[in-house]
Amino acid sequence: MQSDPSKKQFSDRLIKAMQDSGYVAKPSVLEREFNQRYWGKPMTLHGVRRWLLGETLPSQDKLLVLAEWLGVAPHILRFGEEVTARIEDRRARWDSGIGYQEREIFEAFLQLPVPQRKIVREIILAFVKAYPS
Repeated sequence: MQSDPSKKQFSDRLIKAMQDSGYVAKPSVLEREFNQRYWGKPMTLHGVRRWLLGETLPSQDKLLVLAEWLGVAPHILRFGEEVTARIEDRRARWDSGIGYQEREIFEAFLQLPVPQRKIVREIILAFVKAYPS
């Protein structure tokens, strides 16, 4: 029974990364190669099999070892390229949507003490409510 699609998606990415690196995506191969590189408690055959079946996700330290071994960025291995692309698109929209004057205002805002930032935030939100777009 599989309720978390992110685990299956991770499994698919792990299998593909292994194959792209020239390894057969089998638990015995994953166990051997992972444990040669990981300095903590070794993974069992059953444990790595659960990664390949999409039943569990590795902890962060194990994910880093997998990513380094397979030559894949850890965030790509864990979350996929789609998430990274969405973040980059959002960042590009943000960067292209503001000019010099807005950047200057943001920098000044960030230099204010926290209590004053809260007041400015409240004022901006009040204007947004009063003048919806």
